[in-house]
Amino acid sequence: MHKFSILKTVFALAFVVFSFYSFKPLEASTKYKCMLQMTNYTGEGAYVVISLINPEGEYEKTLYMQGDDDEWYNDLTAWFDFYGKKRNNIDAITGATVAGGQRSINVIEIEDSKIDAGYSIRFESAVEDQEYYKQDVEFELTSASVKSKVEGKGFIRYIRMIPN
Repeated sequence: MHKFSILKTVFALAFVVFSFYSFKPLEASTKYKCMLQMTNYTGEGAYVVISLINPEGEYEKTLYMQGDDDEWYNDLTAWFDFYGKKRNNIDAITGATVAGGQRSINVIEIEDSKIDAGYSIRFESAVEDQEYYKQDVEFELTSASVKSKVEGKGFIRYIRMIPN
């Protein structure tokens, strides 16, 4: 009987130890309020995608999408090449398009390990029957830049981020 009790204890201990290694720990992240101010263009609402770009300049993750009709996602050409291959579910991070002169405020979440580590954030914009701007706004994620205002080059006048 004593042998059975020891064996049971060893298996229980092994289960506990392996349980710690089988679960991926949650990575610390910070939420940021991100305000988009659009230029005074005319036409349809803009589709804007916010992406995390790794140090090699490649897409890593979609952080937010302004525009919830996937029929028009291919207008964001470079992002769609990334998204189209993986087809991740982005329903939880989508919102309505934003029209010329309007602003929107959204909350995005960025892992703390990506700050000051060579990662960038990219804002692409496109408007139906108008231009597409692959890098309307793009900047490296640093402790200073995640609390800043950055001017756009296309449909986005500027973006402002502040920790939430």
